[in-house]
Amino acid sequence: MSEPKHQIRAVHTASTVTVYQAYAPEIGLPAAQDGRFPAAWQRDRMTWVKPSFLWMMYRCGWARKEGQETVLAIRITREGFEWALEHACLAHFEHGLHPDRATWKRQLKRAPARVQWDPERDLHLQPLPHRSLQLGLTGEAAQLYSEKWIVSISDITGLAHSIHAHVRDGALDAAQRLLPAERPYPASDGVLAHLRDWTAPGQLR
Repeated sequence: MSEPKHQIRAVHTASTVTVYQAYAPEIGLPAAQDGRFPAAWQRDRMTWVKPSFLWMMYRCGWARKEGQETVLAIRITREGFEWALEHACLAHFEHGLHPDRATWKRQLKRAPARVQWDPERDLHLQPLPHRSLQLGLTGEAAQLYSEKWIVSISDITGLAHSIHAHVRDGALDAAQRLLPAERPYPASDGVLAHLRDWTAPGQLR
């Protein structure tokens, strides 16, 4: 049975959802140690969080890319996560969803969050037909994220390296067993209705 195109899959509990980010050690290590971002973290820039572990691995090259050597699992409140979704704008103009391009640009400029749906990845980091949510936070949303929503921050760089080692060795079953147990996130249709893109499944943005 194929995965729905627009479905958030994440590690979540009744009160939290886990998202991933990757940083240079000078940001990532103190963040994991203190449970909050250090002063060097740039609060005035857009920050992107990803509920998909494998999409994070694709983005950071299994924690090998320069400036992304420390992978963080960040547990945030579901209340905050859903606030961001409700106040987000789709990152690209979509016919049938936005009245016109000018209206979309105004919405995007005002929105404290934005959403992209990028192809999900497999253990070889190859694209899959269904999409993975990327959530960009700026302004009010970035401030709330860093100061209010974070419940805990864990350094999972070692896990990333272990899974990658199994993949390199061809031990995909062992790698699969180590993956975080991501499940469909129970976001209501109302939360996601304004965030769906209708790109054909074979067309990758």
